[in-house]
Amino acid sequence: MHHTLSKLATVSIAAALALTLPVSLEGVDVHVEHDKTVDFQPLRTWAWNTQPGDVKMGRTQQDNPEAMRKRVEPLIMETVAAEMTRLGMKQTGSAPGLTLAYFLLLTLDTETQTLGQFLPAAPMWGLPPFAPATQSLKMMNRGSLVLDMNANGVVVWRGVAQAGIEMGTADKKREDLVRKAVKDLLKKFPPKR
Repeated sequence: MHHTLSKLATVSIAAALALTLPVSLEGVDVHVEHDKTVDFQPLRTWAWNTQPGDVKMGRTQQDNPEAMRKRVEPLIMETVAAEMTRLGMKQTGSAPGLTLAYFLLLTLDTETQTLGQFLPAAPMWGLPPFAPATQSLKMMNRGSLVLDMNANGVVVWRGVAQAGIEMGTADKKREDLVRKAVKDLLKKFPPKR
């Protein structure tokens, strides 16, 4: 009996630890919209906009969007170029069918749960309401990568990839996440008619 309780306690502790240990990367959530009146089949060439991208940051007062842009822009542009080539699209310098631009939005996301948060105001069993106390606090960097494709100055395709990254995640994992976001976005291009 004691051995069974010991095993049960070990399994319970292991399960609790597995649920509470931080995950370094969340999945990438991708959403794509396009102009349904546009036929993308003849649009086989592309180029970057004269200003390829912009970075907006809303995390701390010390944020430096320009330094972040210099760091991520080559990575985004390289991955987009590789994926567009894989899709059979040709990068050109003059009269492209599509003009691309990216926007990177970085914010801080918090999520809390308090004791009694999910209970009704007057529980049926008659216990008095108790003072809320934070039981769970989750803080992470949240990023959104927006990729726009313009034809004749009008946005005809827009993809948004969103993900969360735990604080203190290594640069290599952050770069992998940006690459994954671009690849996941361009998996949905060209849109099916």
